[in-house]
Amino acid sequence: MAKTILDGLWFTEGPRWHQDRLWFSDMHGHRVLSTDLRGEVRTEIEMFDDEPSGLGWLPDERLLVVAMETQQLRRVDADGTLAVHADLSAVARGSLNDMISASDGMAYVGDMGNRIQEGGDRQPGQTIAVRPDGSWFVAADGLESPNGHILTPDESVLLVAESAAARITAFDRAEDGSLSNRRVYAHLQPSPTGPPFAPPDGICLDSEGAIWVADPIGARVFRALPSGTTTEEYRFDGLIPVACVLGGPDRRTLYICAASDWKRDEVLKAPTGAILALDVEIPGVGRP
Repeated sequence: MAKTILDGLWFTEGPRWHQDRLWFSDMHGHRVLSTDLRGEVRTEIEMFDDEPSGLGWLPDERLLVVAMETQQLRRVDADGTLAVHADLSAVARGSLNDMISASDGMAYVGDMGNRIQEGGDRQPGQTIAVRPDGSWFVAADGLESPNGHILTPDESVLLVAESAAARITAFDRAEDGSLSNRRVYAHLQPSPTGPPFAPPDGICLDSEGAIWVADPIGARVFRALPSGTTTEEYRFDGLIPVACVLGGPDRRTLYICAASDWKRDEVLKAPTGAILALDVEIPGVGRP
């Protein structure tokens, strides 16, 4: 049974367990928040000119934040100043969305290939690698709406949720951050009681190699084995899950970002966004 950690938010995304707190973007609220297990919330930054999404950290603990529509990766410096870490507008084809950062400070940012809120023709998506100094290169191209990203515990494999292909794709990661050996990690199966397609949004990894997937079309979170078999599935009354992370002291709590809708015009009618939590048996590993 899920419990509500926080509600009254606009649209929560990019959950990360970091420094014994749950961090996340309140995307349409133009802010990044964190909370402890008692639900005591702290505003980390505000981003009034854009919508924040994916989160990560540099080795010196400076926060990285994806600015979706300006197509930038921004950095919160030690004095709290929000700076442009990397301007990716010259290469991005659509909205930037989720991201993961490695322990060496290399960030992997997903370019969805179209403007999420505007629709229109979708171009191939990309995963763009941003070095700690802000320089960047395209690490993977030809992706079908790359969304959530995962790094395995040894950071040697990057997993990408391809939303428009209903699959998790794996790459080997070299010491310089480049990616190779593209392959399918899991073909995701639709729910027997839901739509005939299972697009992954935010994802996380557990110690048995299974992926927890937020499926906004099916309005569920589910646990998928590399074979694609679904072992668990949860739904929430009137709410659509869009991202999830395994956190808590033992990483056995699945934190879920959810709202009543994902379209901006609908979301802004009322703050229905929430953070939910489920206790699970298998602990999380890797990043996030």
